Amino acid sequence: MSDDYYEVLGVSRDASADQIKKAYRKKAMKLHPDVAGPGSEEAFKKVQEAYEVLQDPQKRAVFDRGGDPNAAGGGFGDAGFGGGFDFTNLVDAMFGGGSPFGGSARGPKSRVRRGQDALVRMRLTLAEAAFGITKPLDIDTAVVCPRCHGKGAEKDSEPVTCTTCDGRGEVTTVERSFLGNIRTTQPCPTCRGYGTVIPNPCPECSGEGRVRTSRTINVKIPAGVADGNRIHLDSQGEVGPGGGPAGDLYVELVVAPHEVFRREGSDLEMAVSVPMTAAALGTTVAVQTLEADREDMDADQASVDVEIPAGTQSGTRIVVHGRGVPKLRGQGRGDLGVTLLVETPTKLNTKQRDLLRQLAEARDETETNASVHTTGSKGMFSRLKEAFGG
Repeated sequence: MSDDYYEVLGVSRDASADQIKKAYRKKAMKLHPDVAGPGSEEAFKKVQEAYEVLQDPQKRAVFDRGGDPNAAGGGFGDAGFGGGFDFTNLVDAMFGGGSPFGGSARGPKSRVRRGQDALVRMRLTLAEAAFGITKPLDIDTAVVCPRCHGKGAEKDSEPVTCTTCDGRGEVTTVERSFLGNIRTTQPCPTCRGYGTVIPNPCPECSGEGRVRTSRTINVKIPAGVADGNRIHLDSQGEVGPGGGPAGDLYVELVVAPHEVFRREGSDLEMAVSVPMTAAALGTTVAVQTLEADREDMDADQASVDVEIPAGTQSGTRIVVHGRGVPKLRGQGRGDLGVTLLVETPTKLNTKQRDLLRQLAEARDETETNASVHTTGSKGMFSRLKEAFGG
């Protein structure tokens, strides 16, 4: 194989670092002995050697000037094939600069990290969801340690450089194989990749820089929210390790069922019972609206007069415009649907029975004449089914 490293990787002489890495990844995966089989060791070694030179700006500069990058400090003096390779470099190139299992880039990692987002649920009444409210919410979360203020160390104590990894946050092991000396880099087991250790950790947080506690926040609920809606509160989640910035808090709303009203989008539905005589003669009834659940609402504002025409049948739905739920985007309110249930008396005294009998004789209804509704008509049962979501 050619000693021109650019030709070995199949890239131009002005190729960028990303182009070199992509080319190396492709070649290495194709020529690895575990993939290509016996006989590919020499070609794989050349690809590795080319990448070791071209990914290093200093070695690449020496090579571009016609010099020997290995003699200039590139260093391929290990046993085996006269080189060996860093297995971590191969993993980095194949998986985009980090572990294929989601690890971070090389080097010591910071003790200060952003906290996790949190999801909590808040129960609301239908009136609270409809008209909006500012409501306290108790949450169990992580906050900055009040003793060390996020530093993780006891007072007058500071983190010191880890002697195992000399502050690099990683350690390298070398194993000899038929490919040469394979170097593998992994987080330092002593400092867990931080590069420093805390000799005197804070007793309050055990060096974490944060503690768990309960706190209360006030959540503003806009008018018109519905069951399952979420409210996003920026930086109200858990404080991160090392006193890092807090994550976000998501409040999922759970709206309890109402004993009178049923919500359909921005509309409300309710059922009202009226006596048979009132339905026959017609009347006006005062119906309480959802405003009746609000403590700040006057009684006269919490009801509406509904006119019931004479001859109203059970299952009739009367619409009261603008007395439903306020729309979330501030575009008015929905409607209130009032479904009427005509009550037939079940207990009659003698006088009442005689009066009804006289009414039946006057209307020529002494004999039962039942009318059958066809399937194409919308009868009482269909209307009741629609009104109550059946």
